[in-house]
Amino acid sequence: MGVKVTYNSPVILTFTIVSFTVMVFSVAFKDLTPYLALHANFEWASADYYRLLTYTCVHSFKDFKLQTDFTHFISNFTIILLIGPVLEEKFGSKKIFLMMAFTAIVTGLLNTVFFSNGIIGASGVALMMVILGSFTNYSTGDLPLTFIFISLLFMGNELVSSFSSQQISHFAHVMGGISGGIFGFRYAR
Repeated sequence: MGVKVTYNSPVILTFTIVSFTVMVFSVAFKDLTPYLALHANFEWASADYYRLLTYTCVHSFKDFKLQTDFTHFISNFTIILLIGPVLEEKFGSKKIFLMMAFTAIVTGLLNTVFFSNGIIGASGVALMMVILGSFTNYSTGDLPLTFIFISLLFMGNELVSSFSSQQISHFAHVMGGISGGIFGFRYAR
């Protein structure tokens, strides 16, 4: 009776492995940020629309320190690996992938339209999962108290933090939270 290791959450694990590989490759060999990040000067006429997804896999940046790269990655993927498998089991691999893609694309598009900075990282996806996770035992017609508390804690913190001068896209966090709330009310019945 041996222990069998299973690939229990294919979307979440694949996303984690791809993002980790991009970070390690960027640090050890060649920075992939210029090829995968969503840049501030996004060209609408270009063929770079893939960046609306790939920026979520980039957690290193040539101006960041190595410790910052790993902190950024660990912050996002601790949440994603804790909550993601539960959500993938509840909603299915296809639906959780579509939720992640929707969150990334909408956040990227709105960031490009309204802000003059580029964007990297899976923070929006992580916050989408935090808010969506508060709906795991939701039934139609109810407003989960966990949703209210999580929204106040996470979203309130992001709104307050957005006035600081850090290199963090609090907008991505807020958009992720909004997406999680929308998906929660829509699909968590």
